[in-house]
Amino acid sequence: MSVVYDAGALIAADRSDREAWADHRVRLEMGLVPVTTAPVVAQASRSPRQAQLRRFLRGCEVVPFDPAHAHEVGALAGKASVPDVVDVHVVLTAHRLRFGIVTSDESDLKPVVERLRPRVPLFKA
Repeated sequence: MSVVYDAGALIAADRSDREAWADHRVRLEMGLVPVTTAPVVAQASRSPRQAQLRRFLRGCEVVPFDPAHAHEVGALAGKASVPDVVDVHVVLTAHRLRFGIVTSDESDLKPVVERLRPRVPLFKA
């Protein structure tokens, strides 16, 4: 299944987590290009020396935070009572693409996921 990476997946890759890299490699070999969002990259990026993170991102499509979606993100954040618009953007991106989400913060995303149909599957980072 194609997926959207949340910050936890990028952080795991940056820390050279074998499972994160193995899952990523399998997706790429199957021709499934993982997606992440520009705000998630901003959350995970802390130094120009994060070579592992940059290498991992070379295999990903990075979706921008589109101003046309800003009101939709804000409205859904309000409905789900979630303050983190980055999380809401990740869920909406996955929902639009009909992808799952690889995350280490299932509890943060669940209130948003529960507001949408069909629900977005969550996978542990």
